[in-house]
Amino acid sequence: MCSQRILVDATPDQVWDVLCDFGAVHERLVPGFVTATRLDADTRTVTFADGTIVAERLVDLDPVSRRVAYTVVGGSLHPSHHHASMQALPEAEGTRFVWHIDVLPEALAAPIAEFVEHGATVMREALAAQATPRT
Repeated sequence: MCSQRILVDATPDQVWDVLCDFGAVHERLVPGFVTATRLDADTRTVTFADGTIVAERLVDLDPVSRRVAYTVVGGSLHPSHHHASMQALPEAEGTRFVWHIDVLPEALAAPIAEFVEHGATVMREALAAQATPRT
């Protein structure tokens, strides 16, 4: 298991607008970290900057809780289990962005945790850059 909790200088609705755009992670959520996304029905094929390619199936897109959940179903990673969720939670000074991943086998946990840590940094910057000033 790995998770990242980052504070984003944007409103929860602004973060959700980016987060719910499941097929545009390379353009809006993690530009540069993800270089391409191809959406086919409920599955997106994501190409990362390091060449890793992952097929991720959408499990849930919940606008009320501002949460997206997905699972890896193919690509160059071969977990026996993978479930991830991302959620935008209100905070006094913006939005708490929570990214949680459960993965098996355990040997994949450390490399994925490194990936998530780097991705979270890119997300924070991208989300803040796209946010309109809060009043």
